[in-house]
Amino acid sequence: MPDPTRAPGGSTATRIGAMVLRHAYLLRTSWPRIFEMMYWPTIQMVLWGFFTVFLATKSSYIAQATGILISAVLLWDVLFRGQLGFSLSFLEEIWSRNLGNLSVSPLKPAELMAALMTMSVIRTLIGVLPAAGLAIVFYEVSVFELGLPLLAFFTNLLVMGWAIGMLVCALILRVGLGAESVAWLAIFLIAPVSAIYYPVSVLPDWLQAVAWALPTAAVFEGMRAILIDGAVRGDLLLRAALLNLFYLTIAAATFLYSFQVARRRGLLLQIGE
Repeated sequence: MPDPTRAPGGSTATRIGAMVLRHAYLLRTSWPRIFEMMYWPTIQMVLWGFFTVFLATKSSYIAQATGILISAVLLWDVLFRGQLGFSLSFLEEIWSRNLGNLSVSPLKPAELMAALMTMSVIRTLIGVLPAAGLAIVFYEVSVFELGLPLLAFFTNLLVMGWAIGMLVCALILRVGLGAESVAWLAIFLIAPVSAIYYPVSVLPDWLQAVAWALPTAAVFEGMRAILIDGAVRGDLLLRAALLNLFYLTIAAATFLYSFQVARRRGLLLQIGE
């Protein structure tokens, strides 16, 4: 006869242990989840560590810091929102199990990509414009004082965001929704070497080479050149544009190839909540 005083399914410790074991198995088979746990502390430490080193050697920077930092934050958000706007629009099709329907519709993969880029622009403007307005009201700092180069900065950062978003979506098509957290993580991987809050010269020599291989570093160096020296660096804008062309070409080809492979293998019908 079973003991009526004993809870079914074993002891409390056994049931707790079973749940812990279940999630441990989930972590063991999902490298994106393990990577995410290590990711944020490392990125924050590296990013603000370099910024601290810069401030320690440039005390005169403090007087101009408010306007420069707020402008940097707003421009960085263009990159972040641009990438997230592309990735989330794609993920919403997956979450609603609509990706398979789109794959058999007259919509071409390139047209899907164009639609995702358009949504990225809309999401970015909705997110950034109110923040830019509040910066004027609260801090008397206007990112629009950058003038016409602001349009070039905005475009370059947005295009870089698209390139990263395409690579993220290609990864999700390859490994499934287990990699969806990469949509939030990927952009911050390049943050320490993007020279957002400090110049490229603060980085170690080997990291400076990595930074100059990214269009983001050229954009933020160009922003500081205007705000600190009043100089428009056309060479930096050209560098950012050429690098973006290179990265966008690779990312678009990767996304379209991954989409076609997933469609041939029937994976588009299997991805969803």
